[in-house]
Amino acid sequence: MFYRENGQFKTSYRADLAIFPIKQDRIAMALLLLVAIVVIPFTADEYLFRAILIPFLILSLAALGLNILVGYCGQISLGTGAFMAVGAYAAYNFHVRIDGMPLLASLLLGGASATVVGVIFGVPSLRIKGLYLAVATLAAQFFVDWAFLRIKWFTNDSPSGSVSVAGLNVLGMPIETPVQKYLFCLAFVLVFGLLAKNLVRSAIGREWMAIRDMDVAAAVIGIRPVYAKLTAFAVSSFIVGVAGALWGFIYLGAWEPAAFNIDRSFQLLFMVIIGGLGSIMGSFFGAAFIVLLPILLDAVPRWLGAPLSTAMAAHLTYMIFGALIVFFLIVEPHGLARLWSTAKEKLRLWPFPH
Repeated sequence: MFYRENGQFKTSYRADLAIFPIKQDRIAMALLLLVAIVVIPFTADEYLFRAILIPFLILSLAALGLNILVGYCGQISLGTGAFMAVGAYAAYNFHVRIDGMPLLASLLLGGASATVVGVIFGVPSLRIKGLYLAVATLAAQFFVDWAFLRIKWFTNDSPSGSVSVAGLNVLGMPIETPVQKYLFCLAFVLVFGLLAKNLVRSAIGREWMAIRDMDVAAAVIGIRPVYAKLTAFAVSSFIVGVAGALWGFIYLGAWEPAAFNIDRSFQLLFMVIIGGLGSIMGSFFGAAFIVLLPILLDAVPRWLGAPLSTAMAAHLTYMIFGALIVFFLIVEPHGLARLWSTAKEKLRLWPFPH
């Protein structure tokens, strides 16, 4: 009744191609941005920023990058943690080795470095796909882990492999408090989310989806598989690299190679599968689920008077992840995002389902 298109006429191609063609969606998005930018910084406490909001934003950005590769282009990747590590360590080296290097430039150069590595490890996708490509990207994960552990130059000759950054600022404004870190990450997510949404609706996005659906047919109609696959690896690796740099610089502050191990790669893949393959919104749903589930598993039993041990909560988290992945792959392969879309479609007809 309240979610209808009646009377909303489109009189131009620009209006027809709008990201949010329905007025109610535009209002809801404006309210959501208002809450995120104005309300939350003044009302949320430090725990909410550090434990939920900041990791949610950064992991959403990483899942967004992975979704472009896996969901939109259909190229399986198990090396996302490696590309995050490349972004983090490259940004660190740019930041500490070049005097006066701005923070934004360091983060973007870290993403560019991850792009180079991603394209290199994406070359096998031109000849192999499926499980074989997954193994090839898994090799990137092991190689990067070894490189950052053994080659001391990457860690500025740190004997333990651990690095740290401090005194971050953008245009003279410090990035120190949880609110400042939250707003900084939010700005990155908004910019990259808008860019990703427009990319997947553009010509290159349609090429990615054609390659995903049937690469042979795509080649027959004139789409270049080499260009489509490598651009997907490049864009995905760049976004994931920037997310890795934010994870190290903003969320952790000090990190070692283990922060970007294979568990991180699987965690991001779980986000994309549960949130929804081939959906920008699904990246955010998946990240929210992954971030909130361990906290809820710890808090809900305590509210009910039956607290769980830390080990039990961790094991339950993995069990629930596995069960939900099997469930979504069988029942709803497009994940939470598809359920959200279905609910919106029903609202457009309610209360007259005929």
